[in-house]
Amino acid sequence: MTQAHQTLWASPDVRQLRDDLALALRAADHHQLAEGICNHFSVSLPDIPDRYLINPLGLHWSEIGPDDIVMIDGEGTVLHGHHRVETTAMHIHAAAHQITGHAVVLHTHMPYATALTLTVDGGLDVTLSQNAMRFLGRTAIDYAYNGLALSRAEGDRIARSMQGKDIAFLANHGIIVAGPTLAWAYDDLYYLERACQHQVLAMSTGRPLAPVNAAMAKQVAEQIQGERGQSDLFFEALRRIVPPPVQSARAATTKAA
Repeated sequence: MTQAHQTLWASPDVRQLRDDLALALRAADHHQLAEGICNHFSVSLPDIPDRYLINPLGLHWSEIGPDDIVMIDGEGTVLHGHHRVETTAMHIHAAAHQITGHAVVLHTHMPYATALTLTVDGGLDVTLSQNAMRFLGRTAIDYAYNGLALSRAEGDRIARSMQGKDIAFLANHGIIVAGPTLAWAYDDLYYLERACQHQVLAMSTGRPLAPVNAAMAKQVAEQIQGERGQSDLFFEALRRIVPPPVQSARAATTKAA
């Protein structure tokens, strides 16, 4: 760790990003979008090429606070932090940031979205629910499953499959949601899972589905994309209601006792 990295880590902007990233991870656990200690969220540092914040290997998302976040470079080298980073996280996220240009990359195996990656069509019908319509024109499908992303080549392939879109359904695997800020990306992650849940439940009835026409879906998508202030408000609400890191809560309880 260099003095420059220490200074960057402690700067107000990076501190806020660490707070927000830790919050997004705990929120994902709160909303049951997480899977064990697997999956990864990352955010690039503004105006600093090839510098990213990412969650550590080995911690449950409910226990992650800002000091648990890890800073890495584009090769996955840990520049600051107390933990290691999972191998597939380094390959998927570095590639996604560099190839797509997105500031935030969220990767999960959340249940309903992942369920749709197990189907022949592989993705979300954006003409079904109102929640789904917000994603019109924003999704890509990676139809090739190549096992764990244990090489940069596989990370690059996954990133290229996004084709400039915000969201990728990864066949037999999970999803990637990307965006310009953690608030916007997390809002999309949450509503993507809700839209996928609605679709899976509707399909499970065995009754014919009732999509709206393309013009209406486009109108709704534009309406929702024009109100992204709702995403910021949602993230601020999460800041109020999502429990603090489990370790911090335990420490506070011990101190009070």
